[in-house]
This record gives sequence, C-alpha cells and structure tokens, in this order.
Amino acid sequence: MRKRPPTHPGAVLREDVLPSLTGQSVTSFARALGISRQTLHSVLSERSGISAEMALRLGALLGNGAQLWLDMQSKYDLWQAQSKLQDVLDGMKPLKAAAAA
Repeated sequence: MRKRPPTHPGAVLREDVLPSLTGQSVTSFARALGISRQTLHSVLSERSGISAEMALRLGALLGNGAQLWLDMQSKYDLWQAQSKLQDVLDGMKPLKAAAAA
C-alpha cells in the first residue's frame, strides 16, 4: 500500500483545474456543469466524491473524458477503505476453490 493517499479529485479541480480556467468562478463553473454551486463546493471541499454522472459532466466540459475522473475517485476510495480495513484484511486467508472433476 502506498504511504501517501491518492489525491481526491475535488482537490485536483480546486488546485489545478479551476485556477487554469481564466475567468471561471465556482459559480460559473457550476453553472457550466449544470449543477448547483453547493454541489460543486461539496466536491471541491472533498466532502463528496465524483459520481458517474459528475464524471460525465466534467469529462464533457473539460474535454478529458469521464474515465479519468472515475479512476481518480476509485483510487482515492480504495486507498481510504484499505487504510480503514487493513487489520481485517491482514487476517483474511484466501479461499480455495474445489478442483474441477
């Protein structure tokens, strides 16, 4: 497991994407995405993740495709879950399937 968690996609939007879009406020970016400012703020503050619908909206608006955003969210979620469950996972032994006849 990596020592450093993957970056939340909301942080990427907040720190990299929005500043590179000259003239785009959070409100205008939300409007362009077709979502409320509160919904966008929840993602930017890393309280909410990127849903499939949000990934489609971001991918279409930014021209980089939905899969990028879903992959970032998936990596973030898996790291968080593994961190939380590591002790449980360490105690699990893989089951073996019965041999085919």
